[in-house]
Order: sequence, then structure tokens, then C-alpha cells
Amino acid sequence: MAGYSGTKDDYARRLRRIEGQVRGIARMVDEDTYCIDVLTQISAVTKALQAVGIGLVEDHLGHCVVEAARSSDEEGQEKVAEASAAIARLVRS
Repeated sequence: MAGYSGTKDDYARRLRRIEGQVRGIARMVDEDTYCIDVLTQISAVTKALQAVGIGLVEDHLGHCVVEAARSSDEEGQEKVAEASAAIARLVRS
């Protein structure tokens, strides 16, 4: 069971909204919209994706990592390492 199962509908809704924003950006480019306006929308989408990512990290830590740590120290350490790698990827993006 995924750590975000309880909020899956919220994530799906947010991602559909982001998808619409990305389509809007593509339309802006097709319509030769002013560069700064396109960049502003890209920034908004980036922030929205980051918010989803942070939420998923929180859910993962609060559910998957905690459950693994309760199971065994070794399993907990593996989940912490996995989460750390995922957070590093998010920070680099």
C-alpha cells in the first residue's frame, strides 16, 4: 500500500490541474505569447510540481519509512536511504 493512498484523489486532482497548466503553456508558445509571461507560467508549474513532490516525500516518510522502521532496523535503514536518494533527486531537479 502506497503512503499516499489516503490522499490519492487530492494528488490526482493537483496533477490534472498541473497538466492543464502545461497545456496552457504550450498554447502560449503556439500563440507567440511574450517570453516573460511564458516563463512566469513555467515557474508556477514548477512550484506546483515541487509541492506535489514534497507532499509525497512527507507521506513516504510518515508511512513507508515509519512502517519499515517498526519492522526492523535494517528495513528502516533501507527505506531511509531510499528516501534520502529520492530527496536528493528532487533537490537537484
